[in-house]
Amino acid sequence: MSATALVLIEYQNDFTTEGGALHGAVQAVMQSTGMLGHTVATVKRARELGVTIIHAPISFTPDYHELSSTPYGILKGVVDTKAFRKGTPGAEIVDVLAPQEQDIVIEGKRGLDAFASTNLDFILRARGITKVALGGFLTNCCVESTMRTAYEKGYDVVTLTDCTATVSEEEQRLAVEKNYPMFSRPMTHDAFLAEVESGAASADASRGYTR
Repeated sequence: MSATALVLIEYQNDFTTEGGALHGAVQAVMQSTGMLGHTVATVKRARELGVTIIHAPISFTPDYHELSSTPYGILKGVVDTKAFRKGTPGAEIVDVLAPQEQDIVIEGKRGLDAFASTNLDFILRARGITKVALGGFLTNCCVESTMRTAYEKGYDVVTLTDCTATVSEEEQRLAVEKNYPMFSRPMTHDAFLAEVESGAASADASRGYTR
């Protein structure tokens, strides 16, 4: 089993899909980075290489009673737009990244950091994962929050720069150029896959066979 996991953060219809509650806010950056297509390609090849695929969606009850009665900041935006409500199409993972049987879907994400209210760390350690690659939404919010915690917990953290999107080109650029290098190894999806393939080839060679 590969010691690498690919964590997909909030690839849900409310972000990814026309008509989604927050799609309009991220659509331009999604298009400029090509993040959805790049992610689909990355997941396909990563599965073939034995990488663990982990989905980290966010969801709430219809009345958002998990949150403060006076939310502010990004979570106020979620409430105001009625995004990510359980049982709605918007909360579902986008069809092109629908979880496969061997994938893991993390439950309980109610805030920004995918580690904070979930058993993500337990799952990673139980599976012997040492490297975590991150993609998803928002570049400078949930992806960055998860990246920082993964770094603090001692994982080898990769952020997939062309598998992320946020609400403006400026925020995308600043997060990728200024913040990501402090807490991760930023790279494109192609560079990440090349690294995984190289590691797999080395492991095969040490066992005396080739792919």
